[in-house]
Amino acid sequence: MRGGKRLNIGQAARASGLTPKMIRYYEAIGLLPAAGRRDNGYRQFDEQDLHTLAFIRRARDLGFTLEEVGRLLQLWQDRQRASADVKALAAAHIERLNRKIAELAGLRDTLQELVDHCHGDHRPDCPILRDLESGGGCGHCH
Repeated sequence: MRGGKRLNIGQAARASGLTPKMIRYYEAIGLLPAAGRRDNGYRQFDEQDLHTLAFIRRARDLGFTLEEVGRLLQLWQDRQRASADVKALAAAHIERLNRKIAELAGLRDTLQELVDHCHGDHRPDCPILRDLESGGGCGHCH
């Protein structure tokens, strides 16, 4: 194992802001190299592992998929990589985020319109429930 201070999985989890379960998962799917083991079988993490965990966490916080995180890790570890490769991956992610933002804005606007048309009083009539019942105004639902 690489030199430096060794942490158990609980300590690595606290230091990285991840749960032990997520660390085990990232290790199992190959995002994190297999941790060294103590004689008792417990995982040991070093400073480089913590840097990798921080990288993974930040990439996930930015909404990158696990596949994209794997690609970003490869690019991060490849000192010969072109920054254009990283930029292209990030730009594609921005495009997906923009589509998701537009979709969410449409959902918000639809729901806002329904809320605006609901009297919100003691009467049982409710356009929100009517819309849900009709499947969003499919026309032939009752």
